[in-house]
Amino acid sequence: MISALKHRLEKILEWVIIILMITLTIVVIVAVLFRLMGDSLSWYDEVAAIQLSWITYYGSALAALKRRHIGFDSVLLAIPMPMRMVALVFSELIVIGFFVLLTVTGMQVIEVLEGDMLVSLTWVPVQFTQSVIPIGAALFIICELISLPEYWRMTASGKSLEHAEIEEEVETELKKAEAR
Repeated sequence: MISALKHRLEKILEWVIIILMITLTIVVIVAVLFRLMGDSLSWYDEVAAIQLSWITYYGSALAALKRRHIGFDSVLLAIPMPMRMVALVFSELIVIGFFVLLTVTGMQVIEVLEGDMLVSLTWVPVQFTQSVIPIGAALFIICELISLPEYWRMTASGKSLEHAEIEEEVETELKKAEAR
């Protein structure tokens, strides 16, 4: 069940990020073309900055789901058992605690921004653009928790996720080579 949920959430986040990247690319290209024609778009900088922050927040949630954020697996694996698992719990509590704080603070920011609109697009509420803070932080927590059981098993067995993926790729390539 967790595996299916992880897969579904991974696909959703990937598509959200792809769509955001495509729209950011279009915005930048259109802005450059307008500037080349001697007409500058007033909303370009503001919209591009917002899109970039959205890509960052949703991308960090995807990184958490895949356990691709900055980590020190080799340091963790060098710690003898059972202290290794204590260190893992401690690190997870720190990370999740930070993102709980970010979620709560993000909700407070949303409340403060009530009624504010973007400078260049006066019909777009700032609350909408900044909603990525609590949403992205909550998504990060969810993704971290969904990926935790597999990470726990790998760490308990003394394997790095990175090394496991390399071994899996090598096995796949060997099977392909044998099939030829």
